[in-house]
Amino acid sequence: MLVGIISDSHDNLTNLGKAIELLNERKVDLVLHCGDFISPFVMKRLWELKAKLIGVFGNNDGDKALLSELAYKKGFELHNQPYSMKIGDRKLLLMHGWGSKEETLTLINSLAEVGHYDIIIYGHTHEAFNKVIGRTLVVNPGEVYGYLTGKASLAILNVEKLEAEIIEL
Repeated sequence: MLVGIISDSHDNLTNLGKAIELLNERKVDLVLHCGDFISPFVMKRLWELKAKLIGVFGNNDGDKALLSELAYKKGFELHNQPYSMKIGDRKLLLMHGWGSKEETLTLINSLAEVGHYDIIIYGHTHEAFNKVIGRTLVVNPGEVYGYLTGKASLAILNVEKLEAEIIEL
């Protein structure tokens, strides 16, 4: 199963369009969004995905009620973070982040070291990350936004192989 991972859209519809195009071309089975959609019109743009979307809210998301309503209309799911789920036999934790960059990284590393999850996916720091910590694959797709780091990116996860690829847009 191929899973597309995006985060921190921050209303950048141009880069979001590029991400959607790439995810559709790659024929991903599922898209995970790590939060910071920001405005409800971003959700309407995500309707162009050919795969289901599951996401969590980020610290900057505005009208969560309307974001949820628009997601539901398309059969997408939005959750408060952290959101624990299974894909096949893999346990996955999806989250945005917490507090500062340092606090988020401390939390992510601690969770990975415990080894309860096969995969931890997060956003918030806007910096791409793809590494195995202990037995846990930890992935941050970077930012779709592209303005904070100067690099717009996403990730493609192969669940069976427990491998991820970071792709610049």
